[in-house]
Amino acid sequence: MSNNYSDIIINDNNNITLVLLPKGLWATESSPEWLNKGDNSWQLTATTMVGMQSVPGLVILYGSMVKRKWAVNSAFMALYGFATVLICWVLWGHHMSFGSKWTPFVGKPGLALSEKFLLGQFSKFGFVPMADFVYYEFVFAAITVILVAGSLLGRMNFYAWMMFVPLWVSLSYSVGAFSVWCEDGFLHDVIIDYAGGYVIHLSSGVAGFTAAYWVGPRLSDDRRHFPPNNIIHMLGGAGFLWLGWAGFNGGSPFAANMIASIAILNTHICTATSLLVWVSMDMIVYKKSSVIGAVQGMITGLVCITPGAGIVDPWAAGIMGILSGSIPWYTMMVLHKKSVIFQSVDDTLGVFHTHAVAGLLGGLLSGVFAQTDLLEMMYGSSVRFAVSNGKPGGWFKQLGYQLEGAVFITVWNVVITSLICLLISRVVNLRMSEEDLEIGDDAVHGEEVYALWGDGERAPSSHRRWQMRPRIPSIIRLRRN
Repeated sequence: MSNNYSDIIINDNNNITLVLLPKGLWATESSPEWLNKGDNSWQLTATTMVGMQSVPGLVILYGSMVKRKWAVNSAFMALYGFATVLICWVLWGHHMSFGSKWTPFVGKPGLALSEKFLLGQFSKFGFVPMADFVYYEFVFAAITVILVAGSLLGRMNFYAWMMFVPLWVSLSYSVGAFSVWCEDGFLHDVIIDYAGGYVIHLSSGVAGFTAAYWVGPRLSDDRRHFPPNNIIHMLGGAGFLWLGWAGFNGGSPFAANMIASIAILNTHICTATSLLVWVSMDMIVYKKSSVIGAVQGMITGLVCITPGAGIVDPWAAGIMGILSGSIPWYTMMVLHKKSVIFQSVDDTLGVFHTHAVAGLLGGLLSGVFAQTDLLEMMYGSSVRFAVSNGKPGGWFKQLGYQLEGAVFITVWNVVITSLICLLISRVVNLRMSEEDLEIGDDAVHGEEVYALWGDGERAPSSHRRWQMRPRIPSIIRLRRN
């Protein structure tokens, strides 16, 4: 027998079968019998793709989509959020989101750092180590927090943001993730949320809009005129988002299987359709095709397909793309201008429309278009959802459950985000001072996005000469009662 093969005897219905495996598939101490190397490699790849949606994806998108004076601050808010969530996640956040039940809404906090835990078998799907699961769910949590930042760009006190991130991921995100995704969560057995339409996008859109209310608006001039400082870079960041979403939805089965394949295809079908519909709406109404509008349409398509990517047919993904390119367009381009509520809250990048509206739309449509055979392939033969019970009215009952989940996520994020903002406001100002808002990055970080004079040198200014005088750091400018 060749040394390149190993003998394995399998007892299958009392039949003895001799199987010859290449040496690369032999079980070893670092690759136990339960580990599927193909699934593991895909999962690590998919997770890295999701991470790249945030860093560098949203770092580039935020840094280029805002006014030049806010480029550094906006990009750094994303980078800081990514790093901070990781530390919170492994210290307590993962177990709060996916650990043993503490309440019907959240798990018991705990460390996700031990070798025994991380190198153990991920029991839910069985063929990858727990480290894959911890890593994958971290990048989901990180991008959710960074999406919230999109509503707050151009005026939030950075020190307040530093406090907001760990508080929000602990008290808001973990509750949504546990309630919907964890087996002990009270919504787990009824809500279809394949990859985070509710847990990630509805929650970030609602939380961002709520936080924007408490932080307050940008300067009136910034709010009226806030052009991107680099549209080409903006498209580059958008490209990281689009292609990275293949990992977002393709990684959710935790296996390189058929559900992952159809999820990726559906993702691109819905996104492309949504982008084309949004651009068409712009051309019909405004007689011009907006590049920013195309990016918004791309994002709403990605968001809308997320809760149903692996459990709907491609034709349904196309319908979802048509609706995600038109309904959020209407709420952003028409309803927003007429609504007193939308006009009174300064949502910088329109995260409420691109994520809350599109996420809710996707969640409801997933309840309508979900296919029983795909649900069985994803969740097992004993599918728990009303839509898969084969009884008349199952679709309507499932739609009711989807609405129930949306209401819970919305209310929880409004309440908790408000409490977090009120708590932080007792320590530091949520909004930068008017003086810093006029200047931008240079006042906040002492850095600017472009070196305009020589090799990193800038022209002297009255502002920079004034800066040499001692200043009281913003972090100790306590909010007065």
